[in-house]
Amino acid sequence: MTGNLYSPEILRLAMIAGAHQRLATPDASVSARTPVCGSSITTDIAMDGDGRVAAVGFDLSACAFGQAAAGLFAQGAVGRTAEQLALAAEGLAAWLGGYRAVPPDWPQMEALVPARQRSARHEAILLAFRSGASAAQRAMLGRG
Repeated sequence: MTGNLYSPEILRLAMIAGAHQRLATPDASVSARTPVCGSSITTDIAMDGDGRVAAVGFDLSACAFGQAAAGLFAQGAVGRTAEQLALAAEGLAAWLGGYRAVPPDWPQMEALVPARQRSARHEAILLAFRSGASAAQRAMLGRG
């Protein structure tokens, strides 16, 4: 079961998340935890002068799917706005929950297809996207 569930692509993406350490001077940070499985994350976001993500960092404790989702988030977040991150988080939640037929437009999102039928993994998968979107929104509010 775990051989099919944790594909080489999931494990590769999980390693990417580990390469994104906490930022020394983030514009905003958000911590979140899921009570379902105990996964937790602190997401740091740095924004550029145009209101787009310049850098992402994490302190993460999650299953391989949660780590892979964080790796996906980190790879795709740079250059996006807070609004785009919020739409991606909403789209991912809708797709995982079966309310949307296709995943959000995000690079390599198809890697998470095996987890769609594993509802116990959904909250861990959503951690990076939700906390990243919240951190970007906080960063933008701090500029106002």
